[in-house]
Amino acid sequence: MWLRRQGCLRPAGCGVEELRRRRREREAALRKARREQQLISKRLLRDDAPEEGEGGCVAVILGQAEIQQFLQLAQRGTEEKERGRALVSLRRGLQHPETQQTFIWLEGSMRTLVGLLTSNQALLQLEAARCLHELSHSEQSAVAEACLPATSYLLTYLSGHSSDFIELCLYTLGNLIVESEAVRRQLLPQGIVPALAACVQSPHVTVLEALGYALSQLLQAKEAPEKIIPSVLGSTLPQHMLQLLQPGPKLNFGVAVEFAWCLHYITCSQVNNALLITHGALSTLGLLLLDLAGAVQRTEDAGLELLACPVLRCLSNLLTEAAVGAVGEQMQLRDERVVAALFILLQFFLQKQPSLLPEGLWLLNNLTANSPSFCTSLLSLDLIEPLLQLLPVSNVVSLLAAQAFLQQSGLQALERHEKEAQLQDRVHALQQTALHS
Repeated sequence: MWLRRQGCLRPAGCGVEELRRRRREREAALRKARREQQLISKRLLRDDAPEEGEGGCVAVILGQAEIQQFLQLAQRGTEEKERGRALVSLRRGLQHPETQQTFIWLEGSMRTLVGLLTSNQALLQLEAARCLHELSHSEQSAVAEACLPATSYLLTYLSGHSSDFIELCLYTLGNLIVESEAVRRQLLPQGIVPALAACVQSPHVTVLEALGYALSQLLQAKEAPEKIIPSVLGSTLPQHMLQLLQPGPKLNFGVAVEFAWCLHYITCSQVNNALLITHGALSTLGLLLLDLAGAVQRTEDAGLELLACPVLRCLSNLLTEAAVGAVGEQMQLRDERVVAALFILLQFFLQKQPSLLPEGLWLLNNLTANSPSFCTSLLSLDLIEPLLQLLPVSNVVSLLAAQAFLQQSGLQALERHEKEAQLQDRVHALQQTALHS
C-alpha cells in the first residue's frame, strides 16, 4: 500500500471503499507483473544448461529406487567425480514436482543430502546445495518444510568465501522463507537478520542482488512488522541499503531494484519511518528520482519502471510522517527539480506504463499537501496544463490529478488569505499606536 499525508482533500465523487478496491486491483496487477519479471516469485539458478546440452542429458522423473541409488552413490562412491555426477543426476530429477514429493517422503533422504552439504569436499557441497535449491523452488509448502534441517547450515555458509556459493545459499533461503512460516520461525532466532547484514558489505554484485531478494522475501512475511522489521531497522542494513541506492557510476540497476522494494516493504509497515528519514532516506530517494527522470529521457528501456515504482511509493510513505516537517530543511526535497522530475516520469508512464500513473500522482499529492512551495512550482514550471492532460486517462488518474490541482488552487487561496490577515493585523497595530500617541 502507499499512504497519504494527513489533511489531504478527500474525493467527493468516489467512496473510500471504491478507492481501496481499485488500489487492490492495481497492486494485484503489479504483483503479477513483478512475478513475470522474477522480482517477487521464487528464483531458480541453473547455470549448467550448456553442460546438460552437451551431454544430452534430459531431466527425468525419478522413483524411490533411482533416488536411493543416486544418494548411495553420492555417499559411498569411490571417486569424487563419480559422487558429484550422482548428485547432478539427482538434481535434474528434482526439477520435477513428482520427484520432489517422492524425495521428501523417502526415509533418510534429506538426512543424507544434509550430510553431503556439510561434507568437507567442495564439489559435493555445491551439488548438494543445488539439489536443495531445486527443492526450494517447489510451490508445495511441505517441500519447503522438509528442507528445515538444512536451513541452519545454509545460514552458516553465508559467511563463507565463495561468492557463487553464498549467492546460491541466499536464493535458496529466499525461496524457503517466502513459502514457509516454519522456516522463518526457525531462522529468526538463529540470526538470519545479522547474517544478512554481514552480507551487505560484499563487493560482489551477484551476492548483493541475491541478498536484496532474500531480504525482500523476509520483509513480506505477515509477521514482519512485529518480528522482523524492528530487527532490520536495528541493524546496519538501512544505512547500507540507502548507500546502494545512491545515484552515481556505482549504482547497479538490479541491486537497486531489490533494495528499493525492501525499503518499500519497510515504509509500508510504518514501524519506524522517522528512523529512515534520519538516515537520509528522503534525500537519497529524491536524488534517485532525479536520476531516473534523466534516465527515461536517455533511453527507451521500459524496465526502468521496476525501480521507479518502489521509489515513488517509498517517498509517498515517508512524506506521511509527522517528523518530516521537523527535518524539512535537512531532507533536501524542497526543490522544484523534484516536481519537474516527477512530471517527466508521469509522461514516461503515460506512454509506457499507464498503470503506474497513480503512483506518481499519489506522490504529487503528498508533496503539494500543505506545501505552498511545491504548489508554486506547478505554476512556475508551467505544469498545470500537463496535469490537466492526464484527466482523460482513467477515473482513478483523473481523480488524483484533479485532487492535486485542487490542492494547488486551495493552498494559493489560503496563502493569499493569510497574507491579507497579516496585513490587516499590521494596520490595526499601527492604528492602535497612533491612538495611544
